[in-house]
Amino acid sequence: MPLASPSSNPSLHGRRIVLGITGSIAAYKSAVLARELKRRGAEVRVLMTPGATEFITPLTLATLVDNPVHSDFTEDVHAGIWTNHVELGIWGDLILIAPATANTLAAMVHGQCDNLLQAVLLSARCPVVVAPAMDLDMFTHASTQSNIQTLAERGVDVIEPDTGPLASGLFGKGRMAEPEDIANHLAQRFEAELPWSGKRVLVTAGPTQEPLDAVRFLGNRSSGKMGFAIARVLADQGAEVTLVTGPVVLDTPSRIHQRIDVQTASEMNDVVQSMWKDMDWGVACAAVSDFRPLKTSQQKWHRSEMPPALELIENPDILATMGKTKQAHQRLIGFALESDHGQASAQNKLSRKNLDAIVLNSLMDDGSGFEHDTNKVSVLFKDGKSVSFELKSKYDVACDVVDLWRTTLTP
Repeated sequence: MPLASPSSNPSLHGRRIVLGITGSIAAYKSAVLARELKRRGAEVRVLMTPGATEFITPLTLATLVDNPVHSDFTEDVHAGIWTNHVELGIWGDLILIAPATANTLAAMVHGQCDNLLQAVLLSARCPVVVAPAMDLDMFTHASTQSNIQTLAERGVDVIEPDTGPLASGLFGKGRMAEPEDIANHLAQRFEAELPWSGKRVLVTAGPTQEPLDAVRFLGNRSSGKMGFAIARVLADQGAEVTLVTGPVVLDTPSRIHQRIDVQTASEMNDVVQSMWKDMDWGVACAAVSDFRPLKTSQQKWHRSEMPPALELIENPDILATMGKTKQAHQRLIGFALESDHGQASAQNKLSRKNLDAIVLNSLMDDGSGFEHDTNKVSVLFKDGKSVSFELKSKYDVACDVVDLWRTTLTP
């Protein structure tokens, strides 16, 4: 039963970052930083001061981020095409200046606007992060420290420089933080602002398989797509998601904290019950086999060896056990797939297993249920409230239900 380790490189998937590069020898690190931001899924646009272009070429950065690099107020002087600094300031989810020189920090404090980067900063509506880089005495100078303090008081996020060998030959504080550390800082900042930040969520997904012999098993048609979509949305919105999945052919969503693969219902039960007490939410989307064969074989049964009938025994009821041990602060969501409209059955399951909500879908609805990329669901709550959604992609359904759970069930 393989156990995936938590990711040490949190994702920046879908984040729009304006990377400002100023005239410092540390600009060489900006190439590595740009690549790291892209590797983590961010969309990056680069602004360079004229001084920065003396240390690293715009072509290098443009190749790494797959976007044009801007360094002047005009794109084409002869054609009269200007760089829309207002659009750049509005586009970004965050502006990162790395390296940020003493001159740039001073210009930010005084609102100077003598280069494109400063014009974008004055137009920006998003948070600004700076990673200073300069020699030891420049960094410790009273004017630089005063500027850094002023920017921090205005809400600018300052990433402290590292201590080490400097370009001057001195040793001390002033080295720009390492690209991976800066990327981690940005990822953690984004995650802290997300609606599910700080919540630990256990999600089960996919089928379970109960072996008959070395090659045959009892199972179902679950693809795991709905559970994986829910895990992805929760993780994208800041939750620390542990995904426990039966056998599926699906890639792990990028921000998942931990993925644990199991085969049987008993294996899933062991993992889930050991972790449930430490979770804030449980989302039981897996299609768990209710029964398993009493008699199995480690070898393949040939036709003449097959038993004439299979005697089945009950598997542990994972969801019911979670409901019995649920603590006051925990929220528990179940799923019900029915072959009819299923409202009464789902409501009964909701009450019987001590759930806070249950997601119902029916095989009667075209495009709903196992193996499809779409789903049509209703969410029932223990207070009798019910919300229905039209047929959508499973990702869009996940977005709907995750938002509904948060707004309805969060104290």
